Amino acid sequence: MPQNKLMDELNEELNILYRFLVSKGVPYIDAEDVVQETAYKFLRFSDTIKSSHIRSWLIRVALNIYYDQCRKNKKYILNLDDNINLTESEDLPLFTLVAKEQTEEINQLLRKLKPMYAELLLLKYQSELSYNEISAILGIKKSSIKVKLFRARKKLLELYEEEKGEK
Repeated sequence: MPQNKLMDELNEELNILYRFLVSKGVPYIDAEDVVQETAYKFLRFSDTIKSSHIRSWLIRVALNIYYDQCRKNKKYILNLDDNINLTESEDLPLFTLVAKEQTEEINQLLRKLKPMYAELLLLKYQSELSYNEISAILGIKKSSIKVKLFRARKKLLELYEEEKGEK
C-alpha cells in the first residue's frame, strides 16, 4: 500500500509540476520531457528525499533540467504575459499595445540576466512567492535569496539603463 500511495502522490505532484512549467512559458513538449526526466530522477533518489520536501525537490530538479536543455539548445523562454491585468476602463488598444511592448522589453532584459537571477525575479514578482517559499524551492538560505534578489534587481536596472541609453 505505501508504494501505491507514493505513486499517487508522485502523479499528483508531477501534474502540478507540469502546469507550473507551462505557466512559466516552457513549451508543452519540453515540459513533458522535463517532467518525465524529473520523475525518473525522483524514482532513482526517492529514498533520500524527505516527504515534506518532495514538491520543492521536484521543482528544483525540473528547473535545473530545463536550464540544462536551454543551455544545450541556446534558448531560454520566459513568459510574463500573464502579468498583464487589464480592467474594463484600461481595455484600450493603445494600452494593450504598450503593455505588450513593456512585457517584451522585460522579457528581453531577463534573457540577458543569469538564469538564476531571472528565475529569482520571476519567482518573487511573477509568482509572488515569499522569501521562505523561494528558499524551500531552490534549497538556498533565505539570506542568500535576499542578497541574490538584490543583485538581480540591480543588474536588471543596469541593463534597463543601458537599453535606454542606446535608444
